[in-house]
Parts: sequence; structure tokens; C-alpha cells
Amino acid sequence: MTDAHEATSPIPWSARLGLLLLVMGGGILIGTLTAPGAWYAALTKPVFNPPNWIFGPVWTVLYILIAMVGWRLYAWDRGTVRMKLWWAQLGLNFIWSPVFFVLHLPWVAFGIIAMLFVVIVALVAGLWGRDRVSALALVPYLGWVTFAAALNLAIAVLN
Repeated sequence: MTDAHEATSPIPWSARLGLLLLVMGGGILIGTLTAPGAWYAALTKPVFNPPNWIFGPVWTVLYILIAMVGWRLYAWDRGTVRMKLWWAQLGLNFIWSPVFFVLHLPWVAFGIIAMLFVVIVALVAGLWGRDRVSALALVPYLGWVTFAAALNLAIAVLN
């Protein structure tokens, strides 16, 4: 394993701030525009469905970690497959909520979250030997997406 920072210049604060604003701002905007409404409230949910208040704090922490990985990649790995995987996970992450909560398509949303899972696994694997800190920072995200996929699937099956 090599240290991701051995041959890199310092990460510009403008890049850190820009990626943090993109990830957090995008997440907040999508979360606000696609907030669960009457349709979601009326769905049959599995017993492991968490209370609604948990989603905000969890996503806040996860988005900070996602942004941190993004700025680390930006510093030393721009234009590579790993950076493309980072952008792919962000796009899949951002598209899931509108498909599930606005279009009311839980089966399509499950397909999206399954792809998101695969992309995160590939990103963690790609980072593992190059930047263990970034790889480990994505583990909670992978865990939450795994749980969210199970929840999504359960809701699709039950409804």
C-alpha cells in the first residue's frame, strides 16, 4: 500500500469546499425536493424500517465522508477510473430519491440502489491499495446503502 499523499500537492481548500458544497448541497436539495409524502406514509413497511428522524443525521455524516473521499481523489487521482466511480456513485445516489419518492417506482429504485452498491464496492476495492483512509471512509456508506437496499426491496415486495 502506498500513501495517497506521498506524491501529491496539498488539496486546495477551494476544491475541498467545492466538493463539500456539491455533495452536501446536492443531498440537501434532493432530500428537500423529494421528501417522503403521503404516498410513502401509506406504504406497508418492514419491521426494520427506522424512524424518519434518523435519515438526516446519517446522511449528513455520510455526505461529509463522501466529499472527503472526493477531495482526496481530486488531489491525486483526477481523471482515473476511481474518480469516475466516485462521480458514478454520486449520480446514482442523487437519482435514487426522485425515482423512489417522486416517481413512486420502488422496483426501479431498487435497481438503482443495487448499481450504487456495486459501484461503491468497486470504489472501495480500487482505493484499498492506494488510499486506505478513503476506502475505510466509504465503509459506513456501503453499510448504509446495503441496509437501504434491503429496505427498498422489502417495501417493493410488500407493496
